[in-house]
Amino acid sequence: MKKTLAHIAKWLGLEQPSSNPLVTGVSINTRTLKPGDLFIPFRGENVNGHKFVESAFDKGAAAAFWLKDEPNPPKNVPLLFVDSSEAALQQMARAYREELSTVFIGITGSNGKTSTKDLIAGMLSPYYRVKKTEGNFNNELGLPLTILSLEEDTEYAVLEMGMSSFGEIEFLSNMAKPTYAVITNIGEAHMKDLGSREGIAKAKFEIIVGLNKDGLLVYDGDEPLLKPFISNAPGLNTKSFGTGNKNDLCIEQVTFTEQGSSFIVNGELNEEMSIPILGEHQVKNTLAALLVGKEIGLSSQQMRDALKQIVLTDMRMQVIETNNGSIFINDAYNAAPTSMRAAIQFLEKSTIKPDKWLVLGDMLELGPDEKSFHEEIGEYISNDVFSGVCLFGSRMKWLKDQLSDKFDEQQLKWVENDYESLISFLDSKITNQSIVLVKGSRGMKLEKVIEPFQK
Repeated sequence: MKKTLAHIAKWLGLEQPSSNPLVTGVSINTRTLKPGDLFIPFRGENVNGHKFVESAFDKGAAAAFWLKDEPNPPKNVPLLFVDSSEAALQQMARAYREELSTVFIGITGSNGKTSTKDLIAGMLSPYYRVKKTEGNFNNELGLPLTILSLEEDTEYAVLEMGMSSFGEIEFLSNMAKPTYAVITNIGEAHMKDLGSREGIAKAKFEIIVGLNKDGLLVYDGDEPLLKPFISNAPGLNTKSFGTGNKNDLCIEQVTFTEQGSSFIVNGELNEEMSIPILGEHQVKNTLAALLVGKEIGLSSQQMRDALKQIVLTDMRMQVIETNNGSIFINDAYNAAPTSMRAAIQFLEKSTIKPDKWLVLGDMLELGPDEKSFHEEIGEYISNDVFSGVCLFGSRMKWLKDQLSDKFDEQQLKWVENDYESLISFLDSKITNQSIVLVKGSRGMKLEKVIEPFQK
């Protein structure tokens, strides 16, 4: 974004400022502020961002917001006085979005949002000017910041949309007005707030609210909970992906190696593809990217070439090589029953190494049924397949109780919060023939278990 302060004031319906510097970015944190940024202070219960405004100018800020009811604004610096920093930031993003010719792609879902974002952006990047959501900037503050970070010549913006309650995806979709929308799947995350998987499906389907009239919804066709919403949206342009052969694009065959996943797709494309990423669930995410790419106009060969170079954000089925020759699969960014089962089933099918170990951490935000969700994971863990299981967190005690009759104390280790004990146990077990899947909710920070083994 490169706009004068007067232009921004016009966006917000404010009085024209006395000075008119050029604003070349937006910042809400002085630690990452760049010269030319507009600094936006937020006032919370514990921190009042207004106390950092003068520091922002010292670091080269072009201008700043100041809340109208905040006393003692600094003198002789360019300020815009606003009623709400958050509302003003969001209005700026809406106004800037209207001035852009960028095509927006919105992605939501319980699992796989970030991977699908990376896959779509990585597939388009060799051929177009592409910007994607960085980190977890996928909420009512992160999304407008992402939009305002777009260069004016950006051709495609791939935006992740997260939520924890009803109305949030609708809000983000109305802001972004995507031409392409993707729903990766419906899991159990945020069950505590949304009550049921049906509620989660309803909340995710809000992404169509801002979808362009001639836009396309790409969705998980294996998920029956989405079908009623599709049926009740006549005229909605849709494409489905999944494992079932009734989908517009489906997985025919998947092969795993240390280099990634090779697979055959059928339906609207009949091709052999490969990605340098492990997991059938990641192959399924790739189908969503292929449908978007095909709709945009990429050839099969262009998509095949681009997918071979894909790099996912860390901690999404990330292959970690170790000093002793074992392999860790770091999938520790997040976990819910759906993604936990998918990761376990990947390792079960894998032929990369014969000695298979699981390191699993608590799944959070599952609501009143969290005990049964943890216990049910035991149905997917066989002692004929897995050499052993390490469990971390208070909730994983429920899974430990389910596995106690399958694994003895030399194969099963549970700790509530002791990383070192888990690391020591694992170190005594794994060899150069071992492959270890590490997965848990973000709050469990299970990547700490991998660090001592990493090259």
